[in-house]
Amino acid sequence: MAAIKILSVDDEAPLELLMRQYFRRKIRNGEYEFFFAHNGLEALSILYNNPDIEIILSDINMPEMDGLTLLAKVNEMRNPALRVIMVSAYGDMKNIREAMNNGAFDFATKPIDMDDLSLTIEKAIAQINFVHESQKEHAQLESLKNDLTTARDIQQYILPRVFPPFPEDSDKVDIYALMEAAKDIGGDFYDFFRIDDSHIALVIADVCGKGIPAALFMAVSRTIIRSKGAQGLSSAECMTESNRLLAAYSVDNMFVTVFYAIYDIKTGLVSYCNAGHNPPHLLRKDGTISELPLSENTIAGVFDNLEYQEATIQLEQGDTLVMFTDGVTEATDAAFQEFGPDRLDNILRQQADASCQQIIEAVKTGIRDFVGNAEQSDDITMLVVKRL
Repeated sequence: MAAIKILSVDDEAPLELLMRQYFRRKIRNGEYEFFFAHNGLEALSILYNNPDIEIILSDINMPEMDGLTLLAKVNEMRNPALRVIMVSAYGDMKNIREAMNNGAFDFATKPIDMDDLSLTIEKAIAQINFVHESQKEHAQLESLKNDLTTARDIQQYILPRVFPPFPEDSDKVDIYALMEAAKDIGGDFYDFFRIDDSHIALVIADVCGKGIPAALFMAVSRTIIRSKGAQGLSSAECMTESNRLLAAYSVDNMFVTVFYAIYDIKTGLVSYCNAGHNPPHLLRKDGTISELPLSENTIAGVFDNLEYQEATIQLEQGDTLVMFTDGVTEATDAAFQEFGPDRLDNILRQQADASCQQIIEAVKTGIRDFVGNAEQSDDITMLVVKRL
């Protein structure tokens, strides 16, 4: 451990000898390192060349620059760890009080009681160590904050962000998606990718928990599901295989709810497997809305021997399938009231002729107006597909 550097500022020469003699053991053991100045000007020069000095023992009455002026100069350095102990005659209490009011850590009176001064120095060292620990923790928090910012950027980067995603079929299908994390990084994700010329995979999922663990499990989940889906498996087969792998990777009982669908661009048929996720809402061209049946499949990533089942729905021209995570319907206002599925459907009914992007923007605006200044409590993710 590095020695504590102490600057003694006093115009009385015998004090230097007294300090060296009294603290000789700590000096010899490398615990204390002393510097000596005879007035404030010399002290400032020493401080300039030794910025790691952390304790100043300063007399108040000195030639050229007194201790109160030195204290003011030290305050301008804005070193939160630096501690100044003022020394003066007992009868000079007015100046001592002024020094204390101006930020001095403590004081000692002449003739100096070295035992008492030693305790005062130890008390100052304890506070200095506390400041250093706080600075270290602050630096670690700043580093973590920077890491989270980078992780958020990476997380957003791995989600598809180019719209329309399949320009060669933009006259047949419209797709748009959004993910807004409640924290720096989130556990929700969406995905879509082409399986073959006629089929597109659609994925929306919600990992349990928040923060870094959820984000890591989110990345693993997305990779596994995309890998299995790209093999051309049915929606049920894809989730059965994905669940088996996710259960092997899961730690601390983490799981993910997933809605995985395969959309036939030519026919509008949607084959889907719902692994414990919110049932999507089907918005028909005429503005009527229905909710897909509740799934009997369970969440993914817990039990590795499950066989998932699939179902189908038919999208006619102008129909829209609205997929979302529970951060949409469970968004709460300041009174902890939930946005709910009814408010969602009221917005969707007015968007029957809108594009997928317009639908998502309308829902996002509706949520923002509803929650007001309340803090976002969960990730908000939507994936919308419309047959043209």
